[in-house]
Amino acid sequence: MNQVTTDTEAPQIADDASLFGTMATMRAMRRLRPEPIPDELLERLIQAAVWGPSGGNMQRYEYVVVTDPAVMAELAPLWTRCVDAYLATTGKHAPEGMDEAAYGRMVAAIEYQRDHFAETPALVIPCYQFPPSRVDEEGLQASVTALGPTAAAAMASTQERFAALAEGSCVYPGVQNLLLAARGLGLAANITIWHLMLEDEWKAALGIPDDMRTFAAIPVGWPLGRFGPVRRRPVAEVLHRNRW
Repeated sequence: MNQVTTDTEAPQIADDASLFGTMATMRAMRRLRPEPIPDELLERLIQAAVWGPSGGNMQRYEYVVVTDPAVMAELAPLWTRCVDAYLATTGKHAPEGMDEAAYGRMVAAIEYQRDHFAETPALVIPCYQFPPSRVDEEGLQASVTALGPTAAAAMASTQERFAALAEGSCVYPGVQNLLLAARGLGLAANITIWHLMLEDEWKAALGIPDDMRTFAAIPVGWPLGRFGPVRRRPVAEVLHRNRW
């Protein structure tokens, strides 16, 4: 007989150990073996990305997947320039709370990936393009009325940032799905946005249309090392209940 659950009973929550175990061991793996990845596995990664939510269900994403060694060799100098620029600026010092030895190991992995980038088995470039805005005068006035004049003025002053975040919110849930799927399949992957320092050159090399935005460069391959537990701040330090 099926059990009937009343509105007063607590819902049953299944703690999926495999999913949580995947997330708990999903480190950024930068040292990759050069062996190719079967096309069917790469397509499964993109399928996982497509399953991610997209704002307004617009689904305006596209994914460039590079596996051709000749193309990867063409991209390698661009990657080197971007990594060197990062290490000379933001990446010059360890983040707050990270000891120098641990940061040194991370930099060594970044440099290894830079020096072996041409051997990367696969590279995924998530792209997105918002459709043209269709806001009319009547709709704009209704929006101002709903927000109020002060908030509407603030919104207008931050429109560029709002648009960038809106696009990103349509892309990155899919990217996270891709990273989870890679870990679940035993593949190493890590998300970077360093290519944005030379985005026009990357787009030219890959034939990406000028009006299409790129949101990440994700190297993927079989790991040289082993997956291990991630090191993150404890929940008690970052959780604010009801108010800050």
